[in-house]
Amino acid sequence: MTRSRALFIGRFQPFHNGHVAMVKQVLGEHDEVIVGIGSAQYSHTGENPFTAAERFEMIHRALEAEGIRNYHVIPIPDTHVHSVWVGHVLSLVPKFDAVYTNSALVVRLFKERGIKVVSLPMVERESLSGTEVRKRMFNGGDWETLVPPTVAAYIKEIDGVQRIKETYKYSTPYGTRESSEE
Repeated sequence: MTRSRALFIGRFQPFHNGHVAMVKQVLGEHDEVIVGIGSAQYSHTGENPFTAAERFEMIHRALEAEGIRNYHVIPIPDTHVHSVWVGHVLSLVPKFDAVYTNSALVVRLFKERGIKVVSLPMVERESLSGTEVRKRMFNGGDWETLVPPTVAAYIKEIDGVQRIKETYKYSTPYGTRESSEE
């Protein structure tokens, strides 16, 4: 019997309850899931506060707590050259049968290469987004209910909320401004 494997790509900044639900949906259709940590080279900015290693740990702790064992986590740095990005991804991850994403750009790039792409309906998108979780952290709101308990505990271990408060207000997507006075 041939096992099926899917690739689920996201930035996971941080890994939240919507991501867990999507992994479960993917595993309802495939035997294994590769969780691809996109934009793996970025950290310590408002949009990408956590390192690839920290995101790996969040994903690992969350999925293990759910009893999910049939996954692989692989960091995928950006290339910033969209025409070669899919080839870059293919060089980093094991063979897979389908890509799961809700990014319009990722859908287009994989479809152009003839690779099956599935877009799953997002779970409670208004609140279950990395942007919303980070905003709540920055503003002192209730963010812990949006992430698995193991992820909330880990973010506290690494002082992630304070990091977001220090970087979120003056960050750009790809780096940090030298001054927060803009």
